[in-house]
Amino acid sequence: MGDAGRLSLHVPEPEVRPGDTPDFANVKIPRAGTVERPPVDVDPRDIRDLAYSIIRVLNRDGEAVGPWAGTLTDEELLEGLRHMMTLRAFDARMVMAQRQGKTSFYMQHMGEEAVSCAFRKALSPGDMNFPTYRQAGLLIAGGYPMVDMMNQIFSNEADPIKGRQLPVMYSSKEHGFFSISGNLGTQFIQAVGWAMASAIKEDTKIAAGWIGDGSTAESDFHAALVFASTYRAPVVLNIVNNQWAISTFQGIARGGSGTFAARGLGFGLPALRVDGNDYLAVHAVAKWAIERARKNLGPTLVEYVTYRVGAHSTSDDPSAYRPKTECDAWPLGDPVIRLKNHLIVRGVWSEDRHKQAEAEILDTVIAAQKEAEANGTLHSGGKPSVRDMFEGVYETMPPHLRRQRQQAGV
Repeated sequence: MGDAGRLSLHVPEPEVRPGDTPDFANVKIPRAGTVERPPVDVDPRDIRDLAYSIIRVLNRDGEAVGPWAGTLTDEELLEGLRHMMTLRAFDARMVMAQRQGKTSFYMQHMGEEAVSCAFRKALSPGDMNFPTYRQAGLLIAGGYPMVDMMNQIFSNEADPIKGRQLPVMYSSKEHGFFSISGNLGTQFIQAVGWAMASAIKEDTKIAAGWIGDGSTAESDFHAALVFASTYRAPVVLNIVNNQWAISTFQGIARGGSGTFAARGLGFGLPALRVDGNDYLAVHAVAKWAIERARKNLGPTLVEYVTYRVGAHSTSDDPSAYRPKTECDAWPLGDPVIRLKNHLIVRGVWSEDRHKQAEAEILDTVIAAQKEAEANGTLHSGGKPSVRDMFEGVYETMPPHLRRQRQQAGV
């Protein structure tokens, strides 16, 4: 048999490897303001092209242009900038704390701050997020205390989750933040189920599911789309495409669909791609999708095109699988700098005020860290009580657990 008759397996390869020159020529970026904004009740079949384009508001000159602009006031944008700056400062301090042995693990958000911070401001009280471990901006922008976040990271005696979760796996029902799971993809189908329950109860609250580009290869992703489309669940399904799933480039999970958003087309869902480093664009698309869900028009699939600047976690070394300068070549820029420049163009911000805000925010984060560390860290200070293992699990504690608790003397 000749070579023409032999089969071969195709394994997608990234464009560049460590040591190569970064190249994002394959990322097609339309001019800001050129992508249409359809009516919220549009038939998904009429906007199929939005699954292949990228919705952008901020142009290269820092101006907000096009039909998706105008959803936020200057005051709201200033607040959004502060939220992103706070998350970035929080990240820096917690990475440092991990290197100092004060916690076992941390995952930073650098480059992705706009996605969660802007989305949170489009939600209403009572809506529920089913996040991954890289959406802490939902908490920061929602007013959740940084001290409580740090207590959870340090697993100390004031940890609101009582040491039951890995660091950064927060949980707060009051702030619309469902418990993070380390099992990839599970939260996507859970978000759909929660949204279906809200509809069954004839409530007014909607859900938002979050997943990374790599985790879309999990079966739960596809199951979520089946149930969401079949029952028209009031849910926004968010894919954060930061180009890298741990050490695997996004092409492995994307397969041959062209874009992650395009996967929604086969389920009859409206599917949009948005510039994830554009705070204004993220908020506008989030507002559109949330309004659609709340009006009983069904789910929306949104892909946020962004870039993970840092390592996947403090256990990861990205220099082993991508060029060290790749983040500098990312064509959509830095979300903090882009919003800062827009506010300067608007005449409501300046470089000096930005530097002052950086210092003020850092002082606030450091103060919160000192307060949290006073409650204990990984290797020193107070720890959650052993009795917490037994409490809050069953409404009525089973006999075998009562015996174990008695044996433990707690």
